[in-house]
Amino acid sequence: MESLIVLGEKEWLACCGSVKFAKEMASAGPFSSYQEAVGAASETWFNKVDVNGWLEAFSAHPQIGESPSKAHKSPTSAQWSKGEQSTALATATDTTLQELYEWNARYRQKFGFVFLIFASGRSTPEILAEMKRRYQNRPIVEFELAAKEQMKITELRLSKLFSANATAASTTNIQYASDVAKVGEDRVSCISGHLGAAKEIPAEKSAETFTRTRPPITTHVLDIARGSPAAGIEVLLETWDNNQSRPLFGQMDSSRNWKLQGSSTTDKDGRSGQLMKMVDNLNPGIYQISFNTGKYNPAGFFPYVSIVFEVRDSQKLEHFHVPLLLSPFSFSTYRGS
Repeated sequence: MESLIVLGEKEWLACCGSVKFAKEMASAGPFSSYQEAVGAASETWFNKVDVNGWLEAFSAHPQIGESPSKAHKSPTSAQWSKGEQSTALATATDTTLQELYEWNARYRQKFGFVFLIFASGRSTPEILAEMKRRYQNRPIVEFELAAKEQMKITELRLSKLFSANATAASTTNIQYASDVAKVGEDRVSCISGHLGAAKEIPAEKSAETFTRTRPPITTHVLDIARGSPAAGIEVLLETWDNNQSRPLFGQMDSSRNWKLQGSSTTDKDGRSGQLMKMVDNLNPGIYQISFNTGKYNPAGFFPYVSIVFEVRDSQKLEHFHVPLLLSPFSFSTYRGS
């Protein structure tokens, strides 16, 4: 027997700050799956919520780089906003933060609402580049783009609510087939404006339920020389597969000791596809992400770039986002969120 997930107006308001949206969705529920709820949310947001409702939802978000107001009507939404901007704040410098504030003001003066973007996992330079690009849009075009970004944020937050409800329901033997795993990763990794229902999970995965909403290891590449995402870079994820030793500094380790976990190519937003299967517990060990930078930039200094990092047993439930900031003659990385 299929179980139902019941969400009230307060929870829907945390996903999207429109009161009209929250009331419509609370009335439309309950829903039997994440996909069903996303489909109803998209239909409601784009076809039943008016312009005032869109603006109300936009105003529920703090400006990128700023903390939510203490008077925020949804504490849960405020907390989520803080988490969604964590990578941007972690990668900001005094200079880029000041530039972000200035562009926030320019954007708001032109369009009349806060700059809205699906910020999870995006650095301050990425967000600034996107804001400057979208600033050139006509107001009607930008208004629609902002609405699409709001829907992406709503879907991500909804996945968190469904995960939380599934955990609570398990204590009373209420179960549902989780659609969060692949859909969550699709939404986190896809920043381009697109609509529609979430992608289906392959049949063999349909019975699995994951706490995570994306694979435990992800990456993206930013071309800091061009000030834009780096598309078309081949990416490999490998693990050290020798239980008797570990890769040591100064030694040339045999490639036979590295086991391929997955490969992908960065999309137009610089994000790789899924590099490993969805698991809740990441195996401790040594991991290596390699980027075919020589093919991307034949005139550059680096034929390829490899980043080696360790996941300890105490970190197996954590998420590891390992971006590459690249120019023809330098690169850097950091642990994102």
